[in-house]
Amino acid sequence: MTTDNVPTEATDDVPTEATGNVSAGTGRHSPVPVPVLHYTAFTTDPSGGNPAGVVLDAAALDADAMRAVAAEVGYSETAFVTASDLAARRFTLRFFSPLAEVDFCGHATVATAVALAERIGTGTVVFATPAGEIALDTAASASGAVEATLTSVPTRTRPATAEELDATLAALRWRTEDLDPALPPHVGFGGVHHLILAAGTRERLAGLDYDFDALAAVMRRHGWTTVHLVHRLSPSRYAARDPFPVGGVVEDAATGAAAAAFGGYLRDLGLAPADGRVVVHQGEDMGRPSVLTVTVDAGSRRVRVTGHAVPVPAYAVPTAAVRP
Repeated sequence: MTTDNVPTEATDDVPTEATGNVSAGTGRHSPVPVPVLHYTAFTTDPSGGNPAGVVLDAAALDADAMRAVAAEVGYSETAFVTASDLAARRFTLRFFSPLAEVDFCGHATVATAVALAERIGTGTVVFATPAGEIALDTAASASGAVEATLTSVPTRTRPATAEELDATLAALRWRTEDLDPALPPHVGFGGVHHLILAAGTRERLAGLDYDFDALAAVMRRHGWTTVHLVHRLSPSRYAARDPFPVGGVVEDAATGAAAAAFGGYLRDLGLAPADGRVVVHQGEDMGRPSVLTVTVDAGSRRVRVTGHAVPVPAYAVPTAAVRP
């Protein structure tokens, strides 16, 4: 793959304040400014969705520098384009939370696809990620905002073990009686692993108040990226919340990777609607409403997740609370 530079400025009317510089130390060299784009994904409203940093030219950054940038930006994840082939519309992408590298991040992937579409035109882009190759189709919607549909890596799911469930419920301060028996606990994969738990009531989901360190320890032990907490509003609508303590973040406002895993879960358990389309409402309890449209096909293990992304002013206060 070539390392053609992606233009960091948009070709149309993207606000210039969506770009800011942060400093990244690279080994023994002095800190250097790194242009960071700021987008919020799975919304058309800059005050909603899940913010992500996007670095379109990270070819010169090593892993330590990328993690330092992500920590300074402070969002749940920042995406870094480390190699680009503009002619083929293929890019290599890495993701960092404020604490560590993540194999895949759905909302930062959507944000990066939209940022690229605003600079090189809409159409299909392909990202090589640590989780595998991810294709995204981008198009301008009726509102004028760019919409992106990612097609996940093949999803899979398995029942959660009694030990996994008991430890997680203790950290969440939930009881078995708080769960919806029609939606059994599973561990789902859509690029990274997520424990999927269904609350029996919307009130139980809204009252999330968990032990940050205890849940992080459980998640690290089992290799989970988030715990995907859902409540079924109807057969085709779900509310969701995603604690992300292993990334140093209390909660995600929109989690595309978990939505892909959840789509695979619904398909495998025969719970997807006949048309395969489910809408996930996330971030509402954080004051950052997000909408993720999940589409499953009975004949494919891949899941499609669709949403918008829009620029936000650089250095807006991060809305995913970062643990000190």
